[in-house]
Amino acid sequence: MIKILVLSDTHGNLNDIDKLSQIISECDYVFHLGDHYDDMRYFYPNIKDKLFRVHGNCDWGSEKDIIVEIEGHKILATHGDLYGAKLGRDRLVYKAMQEGCDIVFYGHTHQAEIVKESGIYLINPGTIHKYSASKTFAYVVLSGDKVIASINEKFFMGK
Repeated sequence: MIKILVLSDTHGNLNDIDKLSQIISECDYVFHLGDHYDDMRYFYPNIKDKLFRVHGNCDWGSEKDIIVEIEGHKILATHGDLYGAKLGRDRLVYKAMQEGCDIVFYGHTHQAEIVKESGIYLINPGTIHKYSASKTFAYVVLSGDKVIASINEKFFMGK
């Protein structure tokens, strides 16, 4: 069983990332999907072997997509801006199909969601931007061919 924390669009909110430190330490992998790529630098020395990051449209850098194989699953991680994520998921699904991926982690929209289209899990963790009314992240468990994904909307309430 593999546990994965997925974050996106943190936009410099290091305070709330720090509140996730226990979850970060308990997860096997952490994905940061851009818009403040370097926000994970605080934790990077401790988790560099389990951290995957991509650049967002607000970042300087060209690593916009990565493909990672974990527990028999092929995961496309991207910020989402290159695929018009704010206009829909069609281009994300197409890219995943081209690459043989069964999971896509993407951000950019600041809207958390988990959907399955054409046999592909599309997981958007939302945002923990400090000015967001709803701060969210995704927690994904991979167990064999099972994908169990959830959006946590309550973690930051009252914190």
